[in-house]
Amino acid sequence: MTVEQLLRTLTPRVLGTLVRRHGDFARCEDAVQEALIDAAGRWAGNGVPEHPLGWLVTVAGRRYVDLVRSDAARERREQAVFDAVPRDELVAAPPDAEPVRDDLLELLFLCCHPALTPPAQMALTLRAVAGLTTGEIAAAFLVPDKTMGQRISRAKLRLKEVGARFEAPTDNALDVVLHVLYLLFNEGYSASAGPVLRRTDLTGQAVRLARELHRRLPGSGEAAGLLALMLLTEARGAARTGPDGALVPLAEQDRSRWDRAAIAEGTDLVTRSLAAHPAGPYQVQAAIAAVHAEAASTGDTDWPQVLALYDVLERLAPNPVTALNRAVALGEVRGPRAALEVVDELGRGVLADHHRLHAVRAHLLERAGDRTAAGEAFRRAASLAGSVPEQRFLLSRAARCTSSEEISGSV
Repeated sequence: MTVEQLLRTLTPRVLGTLVRRHGDFARCEDAVQEALIDAAGRWAGNGVPEHPLGWLVTVAGRRYVDLVRSDAARERREQAVFDAVPRDELVAAPPDAEPVRDDLLELLFLCCHPALTPPAQMALTLRAVAGLTTGEIAAAFLVPDKTMGQRISRAKLRLKEVGARFEAPTDNALDVVLHVLYLLFNEGYSASAGPVLRRTDLTGQAVRLARELHRRLPGSGEAAGLLALMLLTEARGAARTGPDGALVPLAEQDRSRWDRAAIAEGTDLVTRSLAAHPAGPYQVQAAIAAVHAEAASTGDTDWPQVLALYDVLERLAPNPVTALNRAVALGEVRGPRAALEVVDELGRGVLADHHRLHAVRAHLLERAGDRTAAGEAFRRAASLAGSVPEQRFLLSRAARCTSSEEISGSV
């Protein structure tokens, strides 16, 4: 692992430790950034210290104290901060003199504060918890860097205005935390932009946080459901791309490469959760993923059961994406023409310009034998997709439709 990769991995944990101690998100982030700059310069020349995490926490803590002291206009606040913080935490301990507490989950709760808008919650989570740069977050949201930088700055200012504290979430806030965790996982599983399809650093972080959330809230069926959903989905990750990084669709994946241990854990988790709690959207999605995981091939999949579960999901949490996924299952059960009617209806709504809708439509048209229309739909989907591997996959399918059409025409 390079110094840059190591720093990226450790940054959220260092930030979480400082925010827990001092509560001042903006100033803590400034202190961590200064510590990272110091580490990058020193470690590149002198090598990585024996306890890099402890080193960063110590240096960032000192930088934080320096920042507080240097702000003469806030002298009274400085005194209040010092008075509020236990003295033993203001004195920098030797690196890793004691285990550094993992505060990532509390940091996630803070980023999901109800005073923030959903886009701000997600942006701040990607920045503080996942360690993405402003440019990477801007690319994921398809907005300019400056816009995303302003959004993150406003979010930090808002946390300061409302006096947001480092504490466990309420029941209402838990729904937001679960949603943001799910978005974080999805961004890692299907990157919205860029040269790679998957970002295992993001999926790994999301699974770890979901596991910790489930450990702390064992009575939450949806926390269990979300963890199960992540495990069952990520279990297919290795088979989802070829050696050259190209996308491999579910029907063509080598299922011997699926992570059977993760599938067993996820299946057991969702089975026990559904037996003990009322069904929620994440539990139902996990149950759908479990049905796919149990099948030896796409043809062996219990599609009627998948369709029935999507019917339940639509009643629990109706939204256009769920309806589109249900249309795929409907196509397997009742044929592509029946599914195309649903997709065409969805195409008159908010998904009109979403690449996923055009990709599903293209798939159904190809199955229905209309290769000309399928090729056009695949090209339309490719033009709207942000991920390079997805663009290439969709264009290859468009070329296949054209090739099949030419062969058919020449016979």
